[in-house]
Amino acid sequence: MTVNVDIKDLFEAGVHFGHKTSRWHPKMAKYIHSKRQDSHIIDLAKTVEGLELALPFLTKVAANGKQILFVGTKKHTKDIICETAKKINQPYVTERWLGGTLTNVSTIGQQVKKLKNLEKRMVSGDLEKRYSKLEVQRFQEEIDELNTKYGGIKDLNGKPGAVLIVDVIGDMNAIKEAKTLGIPVVAIVDTNADPSLIDYVIPGNDDAIKGVQLLLDYVSAAISEGSGLKKIVNTDIDLVEKKATSKKEQ
Repeated sequence: MTVNVDIKDLFEAGVHFGHKTSRWHPKMAKYIHSKRQDSHIIDLAKTVEGLELALPFLTKVAANGKQILFVGTKKHTKDIICETAKKINQPYVTERWLGGTLTNVSTIGQQVKKLKNLEKRMVSGDLEKRYSKLEVQRFQEEIDELNTKYGGIKDLNGKPGAVLIVDVIGDMNAIKEAKTLGIPVVAIVDTNADPSLIDYVIPGNDDAIKGVQLLLDYVSAAISEGSGLKKIVNTDIDLVEKKATSKKEQ
């Protein structure tokens, strides 16, 4: 794994700022460095350790051709999460988590299929040919509404290899569904959250935009590295198959 984590960058991005001491979760004690006034300070050495475990795992998941589902519905960080996931072609949920997104695939799949079908018909001009302008406009509104709910997961291919959570408390339902299916969970965990359900804990401030962006940059680099390895592996397989075919023809 070639992603280099810089503790100075983590400090400058405010990753170490935890919540007020009155709101802490006792199970986060081992990740806390100290108290400053009435707030906890996260031990950035623990953050580095968490990243050094999580990043190689994510690289491996991507290298095996599995997707990583990004989940973050907190208002001020969801745009960052959406942009990061799109940039590396990974599925995401940044609006409200819909119950059954992972555990009720048939129902969710029907809605995604409906969305894709409507988009296809809209692009091809089929809806415009068959319906009035007002009706086409209503179809577009339906497409927009479906995209808000399912747009980030319409290219999710079956069960993801991992789920990445940015707000443990706000997206606990996503964590529970992942655990039900045995999907590993990687998460940024602040001092007020319970880390016990998380497989790969990255202790950090989940409210600071700069901090979340930096952590997601590390994640993005690790996944991109894995995707690159996958391409190399696939290319090698293609070359072997071509050589084998060539020998048969000779």
